Amino acid sequence: MGSAATIIIADDHPLFRGALGQALGSAEGGPEIVEAADFDSARRAATEHPDADLMLLDLSMPGASGLTGLMMMRAEHQNIPVAVISASDDTTTIRRALELGASAFISKSSGIDEIRQAIDTVLEGGFWTPPGFDADREHDPEIETLITRLKTLTPQQTRVLGMIGEGLLNKQIAYELGVSEATIKAHVSAILLKLNVDSRTQAVIQMAKIGAAPAGP
Repeated sequence: MGSAATIIIADDHPLFRGALGQALGSAEGGPEIVEAADFDSARRAATEHPDADLMLLDLSMPGASGLTGLMMMRAEHQNIPVAVISASDDTTTIRRALELGASAFISKSSGIDEIRQAIDTVLEGGFWTPPGFDADREHDPEIETLITRLKTLTPQQTRVLGMIGEGLLNKQIAYELGVSEATIKAHVSAILLKLNVDSRTQAVIQMAKIGAAPAGP
């Protein structure tokens, strides 16, 4: 871990952020640590630190519904590698996170030495999975097809889909992204076509299948 490295820790538990930041920063020549307590703060941190070397992203913090947060972060800040760090470390969640662009999946139950090893691996341009992870188990053709379809979305379409999942209307999305409502309608049409669904509601249901959006109220 070089002294020039900048790592964003995005997690809603201050004690965990603090402990992780202290552990990583205490190493000789440790990185600069930037903390974010919710998804909006994480997005701002990524915007303010566009040359950050890594983001550690919790899947379940406020403002991010499961894997939607990962998808949107990868869409908005493609140059910043994202390592998911989560207490939900089942094989399915790990595989889907990696398929949707995570450079690493780190379980919160990992020891600090393992976390440091994972981070070093990503900083060196590699990928990290928990020891013993078997990527081939629990294969689901329907989910595989859905993830393949999600990967065809452009970064802007991914952002729009994430905002649809948050319940925003076209005019609200247009305002947030600084574009016309007609542009958003075109994006929505393209998203529905690529996901092979007929409505925004069906798109959200598809997202819920991979844990990328709430399945219900």
